[in-house]
Amino acid sequence: MSSPSPAPLKVPPPASMATPAPPTETNPAWERVLLARHAKRPHSLDYIQRLFTDFVELHGDRAFGDDHAIVAGMGWFDEQAVMIVAQQKGRDTKQRMFRNFGYPHPEGYRKAMRLMELAHKFNRPIIALMDTPGAWHGKEAEERGQGRAIANNLLEMSRLGVPVICVVLGEGGSGGALAIGVGNRVYMMENSVYSVISPESCAAIIYRDSSRAPAAAASLKMTAPDLLRLGLIDGIIPEPPEGAHADPDGAAEALRFTLKQALASLHGMTPKQLIDDRYKKFRAMGSAFVTEAV
Repeated sequence: MSSPSPAPLKVPPPASMATPAPPTETNPAWERVLLARHAKRPHSLDYIQRLFTDFVELHGDRAFGDDHAIVAGMGWFDEQAVMIVAQQKGRDTKQRMFRNFGYPHPEGYRKAMRLMELAHKFNRPIIALMDTPGAWHGKEAEERGQGRAIANNLLEMSRLGVPVICVVLGEGGSGGALAIGVGNRVYMMENSVYSVISPESCAAIIYRDSSRAPAAAASLKMTAPDLLRLGLIDGIIPEPPEGAHADPDGAAEALRFTLKQALASLHGMTPKQLIDDRYKKFRAMGSAFVTEAV
């Protein structure tokens, strides 16, 4: 019989981190989709530069090659050694092409899993930063085992005996994001989105009209307040009023506070407790949908 997991620490946020406002008529789900995709929105490397010291990027999946859509490596956070696994979109056209516009290939997911297993071996917490429209859907990705790579990550992440903290920074697109999203704690930036499908694709399927993406976004319940209410995430990280792009340093400090609190809440838990905590968390998902349906 496993020992009960300790309750998360209740540390009050600084005064600058007010509770985020829920969507309103002037800030609907589509507005947050646009903010999540904003051209100047901070990406993973922007946060890594601000939050971690002595970051050393590691490359390759030891099978096919290196996927630049996923950046991973070791670094220090608040005097603690951690493993960082992140999805990167790129800023300008050249960077976006180099990063495949943030769409990871299977070798990217295999690289991520290789390094997470390394973190497990050396007892280092894992911080996963999710920001992708989805997994790459090209023929070559399927030929190299895209579906299997994602499924393997879901399985193996559930078995990691170290703390795993996941944060959706911008777009959390379907299995492409979930493949590094099986964590003890899962958070979303205030103006990020997390969904099984993009609003455009959903509108094309349901309405036969991709221009109805704003309506689909509202129906998908893909915003941070929606997912928090449904019990699918553990918290929302506030952003500056205009969005994270308006004050990247302020957004990074809000993320720093949340990561420190999450690491503190998981400190001292045994590998079995961490695995049980993660299992119970994901096993309980869906109960809110049943309650609403009834």
